[in-house]
Amino acid sequence: MKKTRKSIIPGFGLSFGVTISILSLVVLIPLCSLVVFTAQLSFSEFWYTITRPRILSAYWVSISTALVAALINAVMGLIMAWVLVRYDFPGKKFIDGIIELPFALPTAVAGISLTHLTTTNGWVGKFFYNVFGIRIAYTRLGITIALIFIGIPFVVRAVQPVLEKIDIQYEEAALILGADRKTTFRKVIFPEILPALISGFTLAFARSIGEYGSVVFIAGNTPYETEIAPLLIMSELQEFDYAAATSIALVMLAIAFIILSVNAILQSVVSRRVSGLA
Repeated sequence: MKKTRKSIIPGFGLSFGVTISILSLVVLIPLCSLVVFTAQLSFSEFWYTITRPRILSAYWVSISTALVAALINAVMGLIMAWVLVRYDFPGKKFIDGIIELPFALPTAVAGISLTHLTTTNGWVGKFFYNVFGIRIAYTRLGITIALIFIGIPFVVRAVQPVLEKIDIQYEEAALILGADRKTTFRKVIFPEILPALISGFTLAFARSIGEYGSVVFIAGNTPYETEIAPLLIMSELQEFDYAAATSIALVMLAIAFIILSVNAILQSVVSRRVSGLA
C-alpha cells in the first residue's frame, strides 16, 4: 500500500493562495501602478519622455557605472569569499559580519560618509587629488565607488556558501593526479562556483542600476555627466509630473527584468554544463 506523505505546512490550496496574495500585495500591484500612471500618456508622449537626451544620458550613467561596479564586485567578492572560507585569521568573524553592513546601513548614511571621504578635502579624496590629480567625489568614479560599496555583499554571500560545500578531496585528487593549483582552480573549483558568481554579479548589477540614496550625494548630479536615472524620477515627482516619473521608472523596471531574465538563462546553461561534466 502506497503511503501518502504528509506536509508539515498547510495544504497546497491554502499555501498557494497565501503565496499569490502576498506576491500581489507586495510586488504585482505596486508594479501595475507604474503601467496605470504611464497609460495617461499617449505612445508618442511616452516615447518622447523616455528618449529625451537628458534621460538617455542618465540611463547611460546609471547602467555604465553599475556594470563597472558589478564587474569589480565579481572579482573582489570572489577573493573575499575565498579568504573567508579557506583561511583562519584573527578578526575573521568580525570581517565576516561587517560584510553585511551595506545591507543594514541606510543608503543616505553611506552616501554622506563616502562623499566626505572622497572630496578633495577628505582623507581619501585629498590623497588621490594631491598625488595623482584624480577627483573622486562628484564624478562617475565616485558613483562607481558608491555602487561597489552597496553591491559587494551580494557577490560574497552568493559565492561563500558554495565554496563551503566544495569537498576539498576533489582538489587533493586533482593535485595528486598532477594538476597544478591554477588548473585545479580552473577545472575543479571555478565551474562549481560559476553559477553563484553569475547570480551575485547580476544581483549587484540590478541593485546598482536603481540605487539612489548612496549615489545622489557623491554624484554631483551634473546633467549629461553624473546625473543618474533615479534622480530624474525624483525630480519629476517633485514637479508632480507622475506620468513622466512612472515612464522613466517603467524603463528602469524593464531593464532590471531583462537583467534578471538573462541571469536565469545563464545560470541554467552553466548548471547544465557543470552537471554534464560531473
